[in-house]
Amino acid sequence: MKGPAKNLSAAIFRGALQPLLTLLLLMLLATAARADAFFASVDRTHLSEGETVVLTLESTDPTRFGRPDFTPLEADFEILGSRQVNRLTTLGDTPRAATRWILTLQPKRSGQVQIPPIRLEDAETLPITLQIEAANKAGQGEKLAPVFIDASLDQESVYVQAQAVLTLRIYHSVSLYDDSSLTPLQISDARVERLGEPRTYEKDIGGVRHGVIEVRYAIYPQRSGKLTIPGQVFSATLAQRGNDNDFNPFGPRPGRISRVKSPDIPLQVRPKPADYPADAPWLPARALGLAESWNPQPDQAEVGNSLTRRLILKVDGLSSAQLPPLPATQVDGLRRYPDQPQLNDQPSDNGMLGSREDREALVPSRSGTVELPALQVVWWNTQTDSLERTTLAARTLQVKDNPALQPDEPVSAIPVEHDQAESPLLWPWQLTSALLALTTLLGFGLWWHARRQPAIQRAAQSGPSPRTLLDDLKRACLAGDAQATRHALDAWARQQPETLADMAARYVPLSDALDGLNGALYSETSQQWQGEELWKAIRSLPTAQEPSSTPQESTPLPPLYPR
Repeated sequence: MKGPAKNLSAAIFRGALQPLLTLLLLMLLATAARADAFFASVDRTHLSEGETVVLTLESTDPTRFGRPDFTPLEADFEILGSRQVNRLTTLGDTPRAATRWILTLQPKRSGQVQIPPIRLEDAETLPITLQIEAANKAGQGEKLAPVFIDASLDQESVYVQAQAVLTLRIYHSVSLYDDSSLTPLQISDARVERLGEPRTYEKDIGGVRHGVIEVRYAIYPQRSGKLTIPGQVFSATLAQRGNDNDFNPFGPRPGRISRVKSPDIPLQVRPKPADYPADAPWLPARALGLAESWNPQPDQAEVGNSLTRRLILKVDGLSSAQLPPLPATQVDGLRRYPDQPQLNDQPSDNGMLGSREDREALVPSRSGTVELPALQVVWWNTQTDSLERTTLAARTLQVKDNPALQPDEPVSAIPVEHDQAESPLLWPWQLTSALLALTTLLGFGLWWHARRQPAIQRAAQSGPSPRTLLDDLKRACLAGDAQATRHALDAWARQQPETLADMAARYVPLSDALDGLNGALYSETSQQWQGEELWKAIRSLPTAQEPSSTPQESTPLPPLYPR
């Protein structure tokens, strides 16, 4: 009895322990979810000494009602201002509440400064590292204008079509009305793109706090040589109010208009290096990445089922419009249906981050091994000033047979035993004679019945007429409905004397139109398909020419009674 009692006690202990472990696991998951619901972000990570940075703390957990502890910030930062914003958004049918704390911080020292983790009840944010550049002490003792502008380039020389970042900073020690404007940057021999929206922050210069408006541009020179960045003009009305008794909110704004201009900046543009391959697109960039993704996965390849392959090219230092298309997948055994490329530009601290996504549907036409060649992108690294090659490794597809496309197995003949094959049988002959007599009587009866019928009788039509099927095909093509067109095309082709593949093989416009229809059907993204070309190909399809025998000249018969 001692052994069973011991086993029973262990079972009871395990039964009591299992709910406790489950409860602990749920508590850990809830704590992790709540920790992820409180995070921190800054508007920039690189700034100069005396400038301010905006720290945003956001909590999406509605069960937290406290206030974050800002005490860890006081060691390296001066908190110039803070405000709290409560938001309520709706995601589908679920309302979502979020609370933000927006702080304006000024670092107390230069170098690498870290924003420490901030706690809110049981949650804590991750640390953020800032890079603070030391301020230039020269000229700080001079008296500065109420509004002045500063312009700088991130580098003095770049390669042709490479990126140069222009930063304009407008400083003002007095308040400005909202009628400020900046002339657009236009350069005849370069492409110009603005990097995001203007930033606003504050900076302490010589003990005077200045507001800063920062605007950044990405410049791509189109020819080598010397390029001059023209100065930009900033104009605004200074909010200098006079006597309070004379202030009229509905009258003209008091103050004077201030106009400042940035200096012209020279930029040296170098030509493309001589050792760069002549047959490769010119890609000068800071960094380049190449990746691919599949849906479904390549190991699920089957004959007739499409695989969607996404090739993603990301380049730091070029816009998406400068990225060339990746080499097409031209492999024997795969039919390719390309989709429209997806282009995207994202501003970053270093400039523009461009990406290009080429998507294609690959349909295996045979089973077995299909080799996809490696993809290689040649580019010039502007950081190391050297030629580099980024390669996507080759891939092998093992295409399986599709059970849905396999023909039915033929019925094997029943083996006949040797002795039965050699022995003569009488009943097959008797059965054959009976069937011959029956068919003779049936044929005579049909002939007798036909004599009593009129010479021409309208045959009852089964199924839709060829004219109806052709009208259905026309309506589906002109409506641009790819699925309906495919069904109508199959129904019409079944009533033709030859198959759809034979018609496409002898008429090239029909083959091209069918490829377009298949591309729209196999495409992963919905795209508008135009069916006018397919309808024109059907209407202009030439009639199949039957093999005609060469007419021979008639030879006169010899006389019946030769002399």
